Amino acid sequence: MKLSVLNIKGKDTGRSVELSKSIFEVTPNDHAVYLDVKRFLANNRQGTNKTKERAEITGSTRKIKKQKGTGTARAGSIKNPLFRGGGTIFGPRVRSYSQKLNKNVKRLARRSALSLKLKDKAISVVEDFDFDSPKTKSFSDVVNALGLNEKKSLFVLGGVNKNVYLSARNLERSSVVTNSEISTYSIMNAQHLVFLESSLEQIESNLS
Repeated sequence: MKLSVLNIKGKDTGRSVELSKSIFEVTPNDHAVYLDVKRFLANNRQGTNKTKERAEITGSTRKIKKQKGTGTARAGSIKNPLFRGGGTIFGPRVRSYSQKLNKNVKRLARRSALSLKLKDKAISVVEDFDFDSPKTKSFSDVVNALGLNEKKSLFVLGGVNKNVYLSARNLERSSVVTNSEISTYSIMNAQHLVFLESSLEQIESNLS
């Protein structure tokens, strides 16, 4: 499928690019998309919550009362989880929530996500641009010119561009990633994708 290349003012440059059918026009695999999004969210979990168990509580280890004759239940330690200040029973422990996914499944998920966006006409191609210095208003003008001020947009760069990245950082609805950072989650989470020309060739190379 061909898409017109726009400039930063939202005008047609008269040029067009051909999107690869093997990446942007595949039959979407919903389950692969689900698995990759689940993996992304799971890998972002810290898993650092922790409570002290009986063996980790600071306290005396003496037997607090005699075994028999008190008329109450026997108790051997002040650190008993049943007492106030005692350890926690089955509390959370430090763990890793990370999940692994086959490379081919991840590629299939990204191709499926891109195909879904193209089907919804939620992809635009813009010629490469840069700013003299980081300025939020400069990037905001580009977003407004493309008619995306009311949508959650994702701009995909061909490489690292500090000025563009810093210019977009304060905008709530817009974000910037490089072609190597794009994920299934970021594609599905955005309402509209904006590819810079230089990013397309590298994305097609990564996902082919």
